[in-house]
Amino acid sequence: MPTIPKKNPIAARIDQTNIDAKATMASIKKTCDEVKKYGFRGICVNPRWVEFAKQELKNDPAKVICLVDAPIGDSSREERAQVCLTAKANGADELDVVASLPDIKHERWEDLYKDLAGLCKILPVKVIIGSGYLIDAEIAFVSRLAKQAGAICVKTATVKDPLEEAELKEKARHLAIMKKNAPGLLIKASGNIKNIKEAKAYIRAGADIIGTSNGPAIAKGK
Repeated sequence: MPTIPKKNPIAARIDQTNIDAKATMASIKKTCDEVKKYGFRGICVNPRWVEFAKQELKNDPAKVICLVDAPIGDSSREERAQVCLTAKANGADELDVVASLPDIKHERWEDLYKDLAGLCKILPVKVIIGSGYLIDAEIAFVSRLAKQAGAICVKTATVKDPLEEAELKEKARHLAIMKKNAPGLLIKASGNIKNIKEAKAYIRAGADIIGTSNGPAIAKGK
């Protein structure tokens, strides 16, 4: 009998991402094909592509993940909830929700908690903290709050994060803060992760999940 290939342990951690505002049906299909080919954990897309991605991956165990309210989480609570409910109806398995940076910076903690707690009741939520905008104390506090709200994961960044091109060391330090302050939650690293070296560095720093648009290269060890 032929040998069953071993699952790539790095690939199994990757949420392959296509959140380009100019994404087309063809490009989303290509991303879905990559998810199937390499055995990625899931695909992360903008809300408009959730239903299509779910259909493309209907026979695959990969998760369909909806990005909500990038880049700074400044939509109203009602708008955010409606996006999440629609994503669920369209087949999303998880939500990657940007924590409201205006709420964080203005210390509107009760508003932030109520918003996240409500969304966590809709689907499993990975809270995007946007750590490049925040000081260490804010990263720590929001990590604790996300756990209390019922999130399954905290995450570093999305598009337009100030630390997108920063050194690995600084972003890895943020992961450590999150891990310390949200024990038991998954930790997701994202933000222009380009190659296997960077992915492994984030995993060593505590990342359980890697969010990247460079999954195929990373899966191939490049």
